[in-house]
Parts: sequence; structure tokens; C-alpha cells
Amino acid sequence: MSQLYVERIIGLLATDEALRRKFTENPSATLKKLIESGMELNWCEQRSLAHLDPEELARFAQKIDARLQKIELERGET
Repeated sequence: MSQLYVERIIGLLATDEALRRKFTENPSATLKKLIESGMELNWCEQRSLAHLDPEELARFAQKIDARLQKIELERGET
């Protein structure tokens, strides 16, 4: 079932600005938190996702209708 989680994480990275920013800053730590929250990934999926190009993710996110985006209202705060 981990393919479902791969797709879910890619979707989150494409539509959640705050998550995408955290992923860009530290992909491994972001994936670790997602795994701790219940996402199931094998080591190969973790490695592949950790090596996604942040610029490509941002470019992909820009192509998605803004109404589907989760906007980060408190930018810069953690």
C-alpha cells in the first residue's frame, strides 16, 4: 500500500505551501515527520522522494489552480 502514500505525499507537496517549504529546507526530516504521522514508505520510496527537485516541485505547484492550494497564512513562523 505504500504507493498510495507516495501519491499522497507528492500531492501534499504540490498543494501545501508550508510543507513544501519545510521539505525544501530538509527533505529527510520532513519525510520522517510524515512517516511518524502514519505515512508508510519503504526505504526506496523515502530515498526517491527525498531526492525530488524542490524547484520542480515549486514549478509543478504553480501550475495547480490556486483554489486547490493550501495557503500558508503565517509565512516565516514555525
